[in-house]
Amino acid sequence: MIRKIIVVSALFVSIVSFAQINNTSAYSFFGIGDKNNQTTVEQLSMGGVGVSFHDSFHLNFLNPAAIASIKSTNYSLALENVNINAKDNVNSQKGSYTYLSYLAVGFPLSNKAGFVFGLLPNSSVGYSLITTIEDTDGNIVEASYYKGNGGTNKAFVNFGYKPFKGFSVGLQGNYIFGNIDNSVINQKKDVALAAKYQTVSNIKGYAFSVGMIYDKKLSEKVDMHLGANLELENNINTKGNEYFYSLLYSSGSVESPRDTILNVQSNGTIKSPLKTNLGVGFGKEGKWYAGLDYSFQKALNVEGDVLGNYTKIAYDKYNKISIGGFYIPKFNSISNYWERVTYRAGIKFENTGLMVDALGNGTDYTPINDFGISFGVGLPMNKQLSNLNLGFEVGKRGKTTSGLVQENYFKFRVSLSLNDKWFKKRQIF
Repeated sequence: MIRKIIVVSALFVSIVSFAQINNTSAYSFFGIGDKNNQTTVEQLSMGGVGVSFHDSFHLNFLNPAAIASIKSTNYSLALENVNINAKDNVNSQKGSYTYLSYLAVGFPLSNKAGFVFGLLPNSSVGYSLITTIEDTDGNIVEASYYKGNGGTNKAFVNFGYKPFKGFSVGLQGNYIFGNIDNSVINQKKDVALAAKYQTVSNIKGYAFSVGMIYDKKLSEKVDMHLGANLELENNINTKGNEYFYSLLYSSGSVESPRDTILNVQSNGTIKSPLKTNLGVGFGKEGKWYAGLDYSFQKALNVEGDVLGNYTKIAYDKYNKISIGGFYIPKFNSISNYWERVTYRAGIKFENTGLMVDALGNGTDYTPINDFGISFGVGLPMNKQLSNLNLGFEVGKRGKTTSGLVQENYFKFRVSLSLNDKWFKKRQIF
């Protein structure tokens, strides 16, 4: 067991260097970046459902109460590849990136309790944008170059307990940390020096959530599952510096700073209200499951010298609906491998809560919505209880009206869910 702990610890050290991913979305410009998926490939392949779902051999990041049902040690890690085709009313551009989306280990503490710890990217910043101003003859007289990178990570621990049959409760603690670098260079025609404004922010904060799951057998073939997870109100703090200086600059060349006009410390806070996640599902363990999740939250409150200065964005109420499930033809089939495969599918409708005034008139704030269709398979490995999971999602976010950008995306995900026994009773023959 000691050797396994050492291997897992080494993986956690290595993941830190990969957690800061290079996003390609224009929407990663705002706040602390583009919010990453916070759940497993198995659940994302079902449209993101899982607040009420649990089983003995898979982890569940959507509800800490689900870990109470785990029966063996589970190692889970995943990769995600994102391909984006972004377009507005005039132009279009493609981009892609791949990142390690989570690493987690869960194990039972007893027949009634379980524990999991893990690390995943929480948000990502990665954009490179150019805006220009032309004269009446179509010549560029002014250009602004926007660039950002970095993001935040989330380390979490989760404890679940089953006080009596059919009912589980759980508690999860999160530590969010990271760094973000945003900058804009403004350059005018026939002016020797350009001007650059830059913010470098260090981000950290704590968040907690509590959950419950209730199970009831409706018949020999159908079980009902009810779940709820409350992400408690929390604050994420940012500390860093603001810089404003002149420089010699040519697009694509090395910058040569000259006079520093501004160099001050900056602070900010993102206040997240209570977020409620509710789920209901029906199914039969080892055979099928169909579920519906609904999440909602009041608008974020962003304050501070840096984060509060984005006049072109506002925040509204968040909500999301996910519908999905899985089907296994015959989980214990000996003669046919494909009958043991888990087939998953789902759909999601999400109002991200982000509103953008792309035209800058101070009144035309347009909500950014996200729609996706997902599907995938769980392929059994040598050990029946371990599997390789493949997931696919197609969808779109935003739209091309009101000066906005529409992102059509395709996401490919792969994960390993490996089960083993850490604690075995010694047998004497």
